[in-house]
Amino acid sequence: MYTLNYKVTTSCCDSEGKLKLYSALQMMQDCSEMWIDSEPTARKFFNDNNMTQLLATRQVEVVRVPRFKEDLSVTTSIYEVLPMYGFRNTFICDAQGQPCYRTWSMGAFVDLATGKLARLSEDAIASLTLEAKQEMNYRGRRIILPKQDGTVLEPVEVMRADIDYNRHMNNANYVRIAMELLPEGFEVQDMHVEYRIAAKLGDQLTPTLYPIDDGYIVSLAIDDQPSAIMEFLHHPQ
Repeated sequence: MYTLNYKVTTSCCDSEGKLKLYSALQMMQDCSEMWIDSEPTARKFFNDNNMTQLLATRQVEVVRVPRFKEDLSVTTSIYEVLPMYGFRNTFICDAQGQPCYRTWSMGAFVDLATGKLARLSEDAIASLTLEAKQEMNYRGRRIILPKQDGTVLEPVEVMRADIDYNRHMNNANYVRIAMELLPEGFEVQDMHVEYRIAAKLGDQLTPTLYPIDDGYIVSLAIDDQPSAIMEFLHHPQ
């Protein structure tokens, strides 16, 4: 288990003083990335074998949106590890320890030289500290695109500011782009992202917006192949 502490600052807020979902995702991602420092055997294996972990899917339940100047803690832990995939929970909690965001995610282990899936050794897997799977509403890994009723919008170019140290578009930036396409005032209560093809600098991402029951699906495609598919839901009372 690994924890980072944050305060909701000006740059993290929207026009109403609420924490942006994009900023919350950055907090989750930072905590998940820093987690490897708490697992020295696995960290050494990744370094020695030129490997990294890349996010494949994430589901987020929004319990309560924090506001400006609130103190938050972000905690991540793994609950299952397979040779080429790992599963984790990452929760953001308020100063009273109550969850604001509940998430689970699946990461893939990748060879940095080839970009292909790579396997953790049995010793590296055995060294990892597994925690209990946290309570939340777990949905399936895949998002099924509707066959019709999608509106194709103007392409968005991947800019230098979108790229992280893995030399592709940072995971949170897909969500930032997609949320600009949702109707103004749409309140996201549940989000699911499936990452398929990593977008690189200069790629043109073509958005398609699909209305569905309780929300929207957004596909960002490169040459007709989905790079990321996102589902945003608001459940009626």
